[in-house]
Amino acid sequence: MDEPIQVSDAEAKVMAVLWTRAPQSASEVIDALTEDTGWNHRTIRTLLARLAAKGAVTTTPRGRAYLYSPVLTRDEYVRNESRGFLERVFRGNPLSAVAHFVEDESLSPGELARLRKLIDRKEEEES
Repeated sequence: MDEPIQVSDAEAKVMAVLWTRAPQSASEVIDALTEDTGWNHRTIRTLLARLAAKGAVTTTPRGRAYLYSPVLTRDEYVRNESRGFLERVFRGNPLSAVAHFVEDESLSPGELARLRKLIDRKEEEES
């Protein structure tokens, strides 16, 4: 099994732009991020280069520029981050994580019902 692609918080902001619409040029990504983040264009170009080196995005030449497209999907990113969070905070124990959120957070009756349905469906799959 391939090692999951690790993406920093800053790189995740760049990925979010590409998940919204791809392919995009570096200039388009810069335009999308500069106002919200305050990053300069060199920072964003560096993040794009890192993502390409990691295999999280692909580059396609277009004239003198490159178009960037995500290889790492949003679902893969969420799965990787969730696993990392579970390991760091709950020592890899999903029951502890679920118990924490059920006991310590205010869940609406609808959210509790959805949680029950998820558990029931998982039990059916495992049977």
